[in-house]
This record gives sequence, C-alpha cells and structure tokens, in this order.
Amino acid sequence: MTGSAAVPPSPLSPEPPVSRDPPVSREPPETGADLREPAEAGAELREIGDKAGRGLRWSLAGNLVMKAGSFVLSLVMAWLLAPSDFGVFAVALAATQFVMVVKDLGVQAAVVQWRGRFEEMTPTATTLSLVSAVALYGVIWVGAPAFARAAGTEEAAGVVRLLTAVILVEAVTAVRSATLVRRFRQDRLSVAIMAGFVVQAAVSITLAAGGAGPYSFAWGQVCSAVVTGVLVMAFARLPYRLGFDRRVARRLWRFGLPSAAGLGLEAVLMNVGYVIVGNVLGEEELGLFLLAFNVSSWVPLLITSAVRYVSLPSFSRLAEHDPTALQEGVRRAVPLLFSFVMPIAVLLWVLAHQLIGLLYGAEWDRSAGVLRFLAVLMVVRLLTSLAFDILTSLGATRSTVWLNLGWGAALVPATFAGAHLDGIRGAAAGHALSAVAVALPLAVLALSRVGVRLGPIAPALVRPLLGGLAAGALTWGLATVIGDRPLLELGLAGGAGLIAYVLIVVPGEQLRRFGARLKTRKSDE
Repeated sequence: MTGSAAVPPSPLSPEPPVSRDPPVSREPPETGADLREPAEAGAELREIGDKAGRGLRWSLAGNLVMKAGSFVLSLVMAWLLAPSDFGVFAVALAATQFVMVVKDLGVQAAVVQWRGRFEEMTPTATTLSLVSAVALYGVIWVGAPAFARAAGTEEAAGVVRLLTAVILVEAVTAVRSATLVRRFRQDRLSVAIMAGFVVQAAVSITLAAGGAGPYSFAWGQVCSAVVTGVLVMAFARLPYRLGFDRRVARRLWRFGLPSAAGLGLEAVLMNVGYVIVGNVLGEEELGLFLLAFNVSSWVPLLITSAVRYVSLPSFSRLAEHDPTALQEGVRRAVPLLFSFVMPIAVLLWVLAHQLIGLLYGAEWDRSAGVLRFLAVLMVVRLLTSLAFDILTSLGATRSTVWLNLGWGAALVPATFAGAHLDGIRGAAAGHALSAVAVALPLAVLALSRVGVRLGPIAPALVRPLLGGLAAGALTWGLATVIGDRPLLELGLAGGAGLIAYVLIVVPGEQLRRFGARLKTRKSDE
C-alpha cells in the first residue's frame, strides 16, 4: 500500500477535442523537442523504450516478490485470525485505499509527467502534498465512527484511524516517490517497498499471534510505510524544500485534480463492495468476501502496480513525440495483457473451491463461490486500468472521471441487489456484471473519443478467447475425473489446461524459436 500503486454513454458530457499533450504541457517544454532532427527524436524514443523496459522488469520482479510474500502472509494471518477480524480490517482497508489515491489531489501523478524546470516545481508540490494529506486525515479522524457504522462494523473506527495514518507518511515522501518513477528508477523503489514489507510481515504476525486482532494488520502497514518512506527519501536524493508558487500550483492542479478524482472513483469502485457486504450481511460474511477479493487481486495488483510505474511516463512521452507511436504501443499492450490474464481467470473459475480449500481450509470454503465471479472482474480491472493510464497520458483526465462515474452508477445497485438475493456470491456477481456490461464498453468509448482506435486490436483477442474456452473445458473434465483430491486437481488438471492454452495461443513459430533457444543454451552448457 505504498505510493501511487481502475463515461456513461449518454451522460458523457461533450468536451473539446483533447490535446495530445496533457494540459500542463501548455507551458514551454523542457527541451525543444519539436526542433530536433528525426534521428535525434528516434534515438530519444528508443532511450525511453529502454528505460521503460528496464523499469518494467524491476517493477515486475519487485511485485512478484511482494505478491509471493503477501501470499504467505495472508495464509499465516488466515490461520491466526477469524473471518470477523478480516471483516473489521476490510472496512478500514476500504477507507484507506480511497484516501491513498486522493491524499495529494493528484500532485504525485502531475510530478511524474511534469514538463518544465523540475527543481522549480518540487517545493510547491511538496507543500501541496503535505497540506492536502493533513487536512484529509483530519476529516477521516472525525468521520471514522460514522463510516464504520455505515459499514455495519462500529468496532472498525479505531482501525480506520490507525490504518489511514499511512497517508501522513506518504505525504512526506510523495514527490520523492514520483521522482524515482519519473527517472525510471523502479529498482530503488522496489528495494524500498520490499524492505517495508519485511517489517510489515514481522509486526503483523507478531501482533496477530499476541491477540491484537485486526489491529495487527494496521500496525504492520503503518510500520511498513515508515521504513519505505525513509528509504525513498534516501534514494531520491532530492533536497527537501517547502514553498508555494501560484503558477506552478495551478499547473499541478490542472492535471492532478481530475486525475485524483478519477483514481478516487476507481478506489471507490474497488472497495464499495466491502461497505455494502458489511452493511447487508455482517462482518463475518465480509471477512469471507475480503479473502476472495484478495485472491482475485493477486494478478491485478502484481501487473497493474508494476505497469503503472512505467505506463504513465511511457505513454506520456510517446504521446508527446508521436501519436502513431502511442497507437502502436496500445496495439501491442492490450493483446499481451489480455493473453496473460485469460488463463489465470479461467483456472480461478474452474478450480476456485480446490484452491481455497487447500490453502485456507474448510472454514473459508464459501469464499470460493465469490472468487469465481471476481475472476471475471479481475480481467476487466486490468483492461480498464490500462485504459485509465492511456487516457491520463493524453491529458483526458475528465474522461477517466466519467468512466468511473458510469461504472459506479451500475456497480452500487448491482452489488446491493446481489447481496440481498444471494449473499456474498450475489454481491460478487453484481461486481462482475457491472464490469463486463458497463465498465468495458465505456472504456472503449472513452479511448475512441481521444483517437485511440481499438478496432485493429480485436482480431488479436480471438485466439486468447478460444484458448481460454479450451483450457477451461479440459481443466474441468480432468478435475471431474480426478475427484476430490485438491492438490492433484490443481497440479494435473490446472497444469494440463495451462499447457493447452499456451499451445493454442502462442504461435507455433514462436514456440519453435523458444525451443531452439533452449537447445542452444543446453549445448553451450
């Protein structure tokens, strides 16, 4: 939870044609990009690509380690705590994930894509981050009891106040984190985040074993934020100065406020289910819902948090240089992302009960029915998050707000009705239905309005869809034959389904090249 990590058709208000540059770029650029020779511009584009590739590799590696660690930590905490403890924590988590993305009113995102003299901007950005976070925390402190009552879990108020205190630490380090992202120094950022996680795990497990209940989660994350923040400050090597320049503040807010509104709505969308389930069904059911939501989020959090560290600066630079280059980047990114997540979603749907039962025990089995529907939501979350970053990089931050407003207008009644009709499984079905029927079409519409054509991408999605159907059918058939042996079902049936998917989706030429490379390496050894 460190640092910033998802348009209705008729209500979409007409807006003027969106510039290919973010709004803040109306100021003179830092360098005369438009005066460079084509060879120099091409060299810079290649340099951006190299830096983005290196940053993405570090982000993925860091997030893979973090997800593995978080997986182990969740297993330990599930055995130490009761579902009701998870339910109390879920209420605090919902509040925290919202305030984490609006704490600085979008200043951090504006710093990442700032064009101009960087050193003149940072004092104002630091001041804005601090003031907004302190003011927001004051509101959270006063409103925590009312929020906990609305979620049906009054005892969560203290946990809300403690867990949301991480925004005070983040306010101190926000501009420094953004500086590392801007420089594509995801290696240093990943080290800082992993060091914080080690502290979080130690504190959380110790307190949970000692009977601290949901507070063990909160204290662990606060301690993690402090450790990560100290390392970020050291790695950024940016003088810590406060100041205020109205011109700079206007430029930061012109980009940041719509971005923060869009991200805030995205956080609401991902967490409103906790409040509805807690209010309608109680804290124990909410704990089961949270566990399923966490399992379904393993892949989105791994990919989106890694990709977002490089996608916004990369898409922003591509849009600045050449709209055609941005279109080509989108054409490659969407099918690749879809092809990666499809088999995971299929296996989660088919083998949900086996996975939950094996990892967490029979006490948590009802989470499996929730997980199946949230696997569908997982796919949509990844695609809409990518759309969000593309829109932000083009300066279309108002479109991100409309996108999430439209999704929210469908999500809240669908989740509420689902919870009443079929408990936690119905709430998850409402999440999935609103995502597929509303969020995805609105994302396509928003992208088309800024000139990003998705039609040429559609043929590249057919093979992953067919591969997913075939993998699901094979996995289900083998799991049925194997019977009630979860480990074998996951290993054999799931493995066979994954192999079938790869054989269908990956072109034969690529498979042959990969095999030839393996043979070459073996012969060299």
